[in-house]
Amino acid sequence: MKKPSVVSFLITLMFAASVVCIQGQRQEEVKDGDGNPVKLGEQYYIQPVKTKSNNGGGLVPAATNRLPICPLAITQTLLPYQPGLPVSFNLPYALMETIVKTFVAVNIEFRSDIWPVCNEFSKFWEVDVSSPAHKEPKILIGGKPQEKNSWFKIENAGEGTGENTYKLTTLTGTVGATPGVWAWLRAPQLIITNDDAKTLLVKFKKVDDASTAATSTSRVEKPGLRMFPFY
Repeated sequence: MKKPSVVSFLITLMFAASVVCIQGQRQEEVKDGDGNPVKLGEQYYIQPVKTKSNNGGGLVPAATNRLPICPLAITQTLLPYQPGLPVSFNLPYALMETIVKTFVAVNIEFRSDIWPVCNEFSKFWEVDVSSPAHKEPKILIGGKPQEKNSWFKIENAGEGTGENTYKLTTLTGTVGATPGVWAWLRAPQLIITNDDAKTLLVKFKKVDDASTAATSTSRVEKPGLRMFPFY
């Protein structure tokens, strides 16, 4: 049986320590829109909070470049009734945890059996680090769970934002949204930003069971097959 390397063991140990103690940050259970704890490995919709300037739906993978279209970026659908594609949250390294907590690094992965393009890329989210000079890099698929640019944290959005409202953060900034350059009526695409005005506030809605997931697939994913992944 192959023994884990010392480096791998030390990384896991360091990650465990960061979960137990994060300087100056109080860890709390992340709650879904119904007030229930968000659980690792289960499926949820990430739903942007509706505002006067943003009345769109959930988050989906989409092409934001003419060519090449891969890897896909993360975009908010313009249709307010669409919940987006489900995601799951997992820890980069195996630990005895079952609940997602604020300020703890997690991986975000799209969960969908319908994926007709860009299959050479994983469904994990990552910050685009291919162009370090870019001030507001995109969020893409194709991440690797142990890579730090695939680590996201969930933080309380602050006072006045409503119950169980959160923002996503990374090592380099906060997840925000900005109008796309060309595709699909400038649908908002996710970026990393330090501009508070662009911060994307979100809630989490649990995909309750197999029947709900099947209904969602029928209602949301199948109509999008003709033009997936653009919606």
